[in-house]
Amino acid sequence: MTTPTTQADADLWQLITEDDHAAFTELFERHAEAVWNYAYRLTASWATAEDMLSATFLTAWRKRGDGVLVRESALPWLYTVTANLVRTEWRAGRRRLRMLSKLSAEHERDHADDVADRLHARQHLQAVIAAVDRLPRAEREVARLCLLGELSITDTAAALGIAEASVRSRVSRARARLRDLTARNPHD
Repeated sequence: MTTPTTQADADLWQLITEDDHAAFTELFERHAEAVWNYAYRLTASWATAEDMLSATFLTAWRKRGDGVLVRESALPWLYTVTANLVRTEWRAGRRRLRMLSKLSAEHERDHADDVADRLHARQHLQAVIAAVDRLPRAEREVARLCLLGELSITDTAAALGIAEASVRSRVSRARARLRDLTARNPHD
């Protein structure tokens, strides 16, 4: 079955529930770049963003028919799946880092300057992401969708089932708290 590129996400989603691989390919091609960019902003790693992109669309295929589209767009649902996968990966990564730090305490390492610089940049982005994780739940959800995911206020409100005014208010509070958290803990 061929699917023209002019179909709405909701139409593609319906075809995907009927195991239409061409419709799934179209959905992937339509949203892969946005999902990868969102995953990169959450992880600060190209390789991890690639993994999250693959895992997000694998989840989309496995859960076809279960996803709830917002204003006939699959992107908010894909962002939610990506955020959940990143959160799981983040927890696993922290466990690996704790284990590595225990092991590396016994062995002194010599790192090149460029590797150290990349690590520092990644740690800084991770500190920002960690600051987002310390926000109250409502502000955290909005910060992930609006600030990191660049989802519109309208789409975020629809995805969360709240008023647009509430989203605007939460974004404002989240930005203020993030400025405070990152200013107080610049090396966190």
